[in-house]
Amino acid sequence: MRQHAVDADEACTGFGGAILGVIRRSIGTRRRRWLVVITLMAGLSAAVAMIAAAPPADRTFAMLAGPVQSLMSVTAPFLGVLLARDLRRAPRSARVTPTLLAATLMAAAVGVFGVLVCAAALVVAPSGTAQDPWHNAGTIAVGSVLVQVVAQLVGTGLGLLLRSSVIAFLAGIVLPLGLWFVLGGVDVLRPAQAFTPYATVQNLLSGEMSAVKWAQWLVVLLIWGVGLNAVGAAWLKRGGVPA
Repeated sequence: MRQHAVDADEACTGFGGAILGVIRRSIGTRRRRWLVVITLMAGLSAAVAMIAAAPPADRTFAMLAGPVQSLMSVTAPFLGVLLARDLRRAPRSARVTPTLLAATLMAAAVGVFGVLVCAAALVVAPSGTAQDPWHNAGTIAVGSVLVQVVAQLVGTGLGLLLRSSVIAFLAGIVLPLGLWFVLGGVDVLRPAQAFTPYATVQNLLSGEMSAVKWAQWLVVLLIWGVGLNAVGAAWLKRGGVPA
């Protein structure tokens, strides 16, 4: 059934129609809609918990953004995995680009939702004596969207490369975090830790970005976002059987 849906998307009026078709398909089943709801509720719950637990003087936009965006980035890529699975079931002529762009747009929407939740929480429960609760809020807002985009692209990439959706779900969590731990535990490899997704998430959500840190994020995007999906798309086009 999903194969026919992909075929219909490819037959849409144009490239934009194909992207809209993928977005519709991403919430086309009850399970997928629940996945979206769970992701958004995770961010909302994190904001409420942080506001309730933190002293008023510690309530800042950065303090909220970290747990809110990090928690949503755990489940947001699962939708990318499912969309990639739809592609693997489609004919070889199906285009990968509309799926990747649709997944990116949905990830950006999740990031924006998290930004709005953090802002609303900080307005409803003001910071009291904090000197500048909105410090670096603009950078953090942009970083929040980028965090979700990279996480989603990791999901689509792993979904293209791995046969089992469950394994791809787990790999999307274990591989980035596990690599960060492994590199941090070996002295000679520790400098490479800065080029892992988890390290760049911490940088982006702190708002303390520099030219070096932006360069590190770009490397992560090229490896984990562009690279994974390029390999997966090439494998799919050649008709290879995913691992």
